[in-house]
Amino acid sequence: MSFFDGATEEQIAAFEEEHKIILPEKYKEWLQHSDGGELFLPAGIQLYGVAHKPIIDVDEDDRPNDKYIVIGALASGDPVLFEKEGQKISIYDHESDSIDDELIYDDFFALLNDLYDLLGIGE
Repeated sequence: MSFFDGATEEQIAAFEEEHKIILPEKYKEWLQHSDGGELFLPAGIQLYGVAHKPIIDVDEDDRPNDKYIVIGALASGDPVLFEKEGQKISIYDHESDSIDDELIYDDFFALLNDLYDLLGIGE
């Protein structure tokens, strides 16, 4: 696992203001702990931050449409998203070109709690 230092509330607020978005509350909490990082690689997930590279690119094309913002990616290449102004986190499956209902999480912490199952760790 590799974690960056946390972002400050001021850095997060400046990012939101600059890009005219509101990040999910639980993701903002996470960013204050670790502003991006890598979990369970090589088969894991990379998360993007607001102050350390890779920085969240609000215009990244790797998403189903412009209602979503990419905040990370699974090792498979499937992006981790949130719907603008929402709290839910989802995984966009490139292969099926869809977001499976089972891969929609109520908040960022729910995604973190499901990582072992999502990534097939410990099976």
